[in-house]
Amino acid sequence: MRARTLGVVGGLGVAALWSAPAPAAFAPVLARTLGIRTRLAGRRGVAITFDDGPHPEGTPALLAELERLRVTATFFLVGEQVERFPSLAAEIAAAGHEIGLHGYHHRLMLLRGRRAVDRDFDRALAAIGDAAAASPVYFRPPYGVFSLTSLELVRRRGWEPLLWSRWGADWRARETPASIARRVTASLSAGDVVLLHDADHYSSAGSWRRTIAALPAIVEASRTLGEPLVSVSHST
Repeated sequence: MRARTLGVVGGLGVAALWSAPAPAAFAPVLARTLGIRTRLAGRRGVAITFDDGPHPEGTPALLAELERLRVTATFFLVGEQVERFPSLAAEIAAAGHEIGLHGYHHRLMLLRGRRAVDRDFDRALAAIGDAAAASPVYFRPPYGVFSLTSLELVRRRGWEPLLWSRWGADWRARETPASIARRVTASLSAGDVVLLHDADHYSSAGSWRRTIAALPAIVEASRTLGEPLVSVSHST
C-alpha cells in the first residue's frame, strides 16, 4: 500500500512539473520566472499579433485593413493551415509582416509527448519555410499553454517563447467588435503584446470579421497613447 501511495504521489509530482508552465499566460510572475515573454523587449510600441492563420477569407481581409491603417503586425501561423494556403503565408511575408510559429497542429502541448512535439515543430518550420521563405524566431503554443518539455524544446531550437499581455477574447461567439476593442484597450500601455486571431479554424464561425471590425479602435487607442504599432521584433 505504501509503495502504491508513493507511486501515486510521484506520478502527481511528475505531472505537476510537466504542466508547471501552463498558467503562464495568466500569471505574469510565473511567466517572468520561466523566462516567457508577455511584453515587448523595448520600452516603446504596441505589438498586435494574430494567431491561427492563414485563413482564405480572414487573412486577405486583415492584410487589406492593416495596409489601410498602415500597421505592421506579427502572425503566428499554424503549419497545417500554411500547407493548405501557402500563397497566403507568402502574402503575409511579402507585405512586410513578421511571422512566428504556432505549431503544426493546433493541439494542446500538455497532451503531447516529447517526440510528438519535436516532430510538430519540424513540420511547422518546414511548412513556413517552404511557403514564405521565413525563419521565425518567436513561438507561441496553441491555447497559450506550454508544457515543461515544449518550453525546453523551443529554447533548444533558439526560438523565443512569447505569450501576450492584452487580448480581445475574439474567438468567442458572443463577442462584438466593441467588446473586443474595449477589452484590448482598457489600460493599454507601452510594451503591450495584443493577442487577436485572423482565422476561425479553431474558434467560432466568422470570428475574424469581428476582429477586423475592432481593429481601427485598437489602433487609434495605441496612437492616442503616442505609441507606434510595431512587430514583436521591432519594438524600440
